Amino acid sequence: MKEFADFLGDQPPFDTLDAEDLARLVAHVEVEYFAAGATVVPENAPPTHLWVVRTGGLEVVDRGRVVDLLGPGDTYGHVWLLSGLPSPLRVRAHEESLCLRIADPRAFLAHPERLRYAALRSTPGGQRVVGGSGRADRPLARLARPIVWCDASDSVRDVAARIGAAGLSCALVRGGAGTGIVTDLDFRQDVATGRVGVDGPIGALATTPVLTIAQEATQAAGLLRMVEHGVHHLVVVDAGGEPAGVVRAVDLAQADVRDPLLIRSAIDDAADIDALAEACRLLPTTLVELCDSGVDAAHVSALHAAVVDAALRRVLRLRHSPALSAVRHSWVLLGSLARREPLPLSDVDTALVWAAEDHDVGDAIRAEAWQVLRDVRRCGFALCTNGANAHNPLFSRSRAEWVEAAWSWQRDPTQENALLLSAMVADSRPLTDPELGRALTENIRSHTRTSQFLRAVLDEAVGWRPPTGFVRGFVVQHSGEHRGQLDLKAGGLAPIVSLARWIAIAAGDASGTTVERLRRGTALGLLTVDEADTLAGGFDNIYGLLLHRQVTAIRVGQAPSTYVAPRELDTLSRRHLRETFRAVALVQARVDREWLHRLPVGER
Repeated sequence: MKEFADFLGDQPPFDTLDAEDLARLVAHVEVEYFAAGATVVPENAPPTHLWVVRTGGLEVVDRGRVVDLLGPGDTYGHVWLLSGLPSPLRVRAHEESLCLRIADPRAFLAHPERLRYAALRSTPGGQRVVGGSGRADRPLARLARPIVWCDASDSVRDVAARIGAAGLSCALVRGGAGTGIVTDLDFRQDVATGRVGVDGPIGALATTPVLTIAQEATQAAGLLRMVEHGVHHLVVVDAGGEPAGVVRAVDLAQADVRDPLLIRSAIDDAADIDALAEACRLLPTTLVELCDSGVDAAHVSALHAAVVDAALRRVLRLRHSPALSAVRHSWVLLGSLARREPLPLSDVDTALVWAAEDHDVGDAIRAEAWQVLRDVRRCGFALCTNGANAHNPLFSRSRAEWVEAAWSWQRDPTQENALLLSAMVADSRPLTDPELGRALTENIRSHTRTSQFLRAVLDEAVGWRPPTGFVRGFVVQHSGEHRGQLDLKAGGLAPIVSLARWIAIAAGDASGTTVERLRRGTALGLLTVDEADTLAGGFDNIYGLLLHRQVTAIRVGQAPSTYVAPRELDTLSRRHLRETFRAVALVQARVDREWLHRLPVGER
C-alpha cells in the first residue's frame, strides 16, 4: 500500500491530496494485469473508473488508429467521468502492462476539489502523437466521411444496420421538414431505453434541421461550431448548399484538442451549480493545452468565449428567478467576452435589459440578477471589479431606459460616465433574446449622432497611448508592485481595441471582433489598408503574447497577469513589441488629424 501511496502521490492529479485523502485513494486501488493487445477500456463504455498506468503502456485507439500513448504515471478516464459521457475511444495495452483501477474518487475523497486534472495531455516524451499547428487549417472537405442516407419512414432497425455496415456513426434523414440527422447517441438514448422501438420510423429519432458548415471551412472553424452548438456531428455542404459529407468531433482533432467539446457536454449535462462548477474547472487547463498544441490564439479565444457562453446559459437555466421569468428580458455580455476575445484573466462583464416599463420591477430583477452572478462566480468566473455587472443599476435597465440613456450620452458626451458607458455598450453581445438585447446598440445606427459625440469618442480612444519612451524604448511603471513592467492590456491592446470601437460606432455597426472591425473600417474609408494591417497585426501579436504568458502562469500554478518586464523578453520580441507600439501610435495620430474627412459624408 505504501508503494501505491508513494507512486500516486508523485503523479498529477493526485499530487495535491493530503495524507488522509491519499490513504483513502489507495484503499480503493485495484491492480489489473493486461497482456499486449488486450482491451483495457472498450469503446463507448460507461465511465466508472480512472486508470493509472503503473508499468508498461496503453494505446488510445480511434477506429483502429492510435491517437495517443500513455506511459507510467499517466491517467485515463477523468474527462469521461467528469462529463458523464461514454468514451468514443478504445484503450488497449501497448505491451504487458500493470494498471491501477480506481473508482470515481469524488465519491470517497474528503477534498476532491484538490484533484488537479490536466484536461489535455502530451505523450510522455513531450511530443504529440498526432496533430500539430498545421492541422487546424485543413479544409473539412478533406475530412468529410460518406453519407448514409435514409427516408424518415425507414425502420430504426434497418438504418442502424446500414450505419454499422458503413462503419459510421450517423445517417441523414430525408423528410418533409427538410434534412435531419440521427446519430449513435440517439440510438443509445432513445432506442436502448425503449422510447422508440426498433421497428419504428427513424424519423422519430431525427434532429431536424441538421447543423451544416461549408466544405471550404477549416478544422478549427468546425470544432468551434461544434462547441458553440454542443453537437458532435456537422454536415459538410458544397457550394450549392447540398450535403457532401459528415464530420465528427473525433475527425477534427487529436484526442486532446477535442476537450473543449467535452467540457461543453459536461456543462450541458450539469444538474446543479456544483456539477457545473466542476465542469468549468477544466477550462483553464484546457486553454493551456490548446496553446501547447499550437492552436492559433484567435481560435483559442473564440473557443474560450463559446465555453463561457454555454456555462452562463446553463447557470440561467439552473437558477429559478421568478421576477426575471415574469418579464421578457435579455442577458447581455460586455467587453472582451462580447467581442469573443477574452484572456484567461478576463472578467465576465454583463448587462441586463427587460421589456417591461414598470419601474417597480427593477429592484426585484436586480436582486435575482445578483443571485445569478453569485452562481457565475461559484463556477470560477470573476465578475467585473469596476461594476459592469447586471445587478448594478447602471447596467440593468428597461429597454426604454437604455434607449433614453444612449440618446442622452450622444446629446451630451461631457456628462459623467457618458463616454465610458457608450464604449461599454458598443462592446456588447446578447447572450439571450438577441432581438431585445440589441436595444443597447440600436442608437449606434442612428443618424442623429453628432460630430461632437464622435470626436469625444475618438478622444477617449486615442487617450489610450502605447507605452513608447526612452527607457529601452518603453514607458514602464516607476513604482509599486509592477515597477519596471509594462501593462500589455492597457498599453498594448487597449489603444487598438478602442480605435476599433470608435470605428464600430462611426460605421454604425457594433458587431464583430477587433480585427473584423478594423477590416470594416478599411471598407468604409475610415482606415487605409496599411493602417488596418498595422493595427490588426499589432493586436494579434500582443494578444498572442499576453495569452501565452497567462497560460504559462496557469501551467506553473501562478496568478496570470497583464504585466511583463521588458527584460524578460528576448531581443527580437522586445524590438518587435517596440516597433508595434510606435506603429500604433503613428496610426492613432493620423486618424486623430484626419478623422473628420474620413467619415461618410452624411456623418460630417
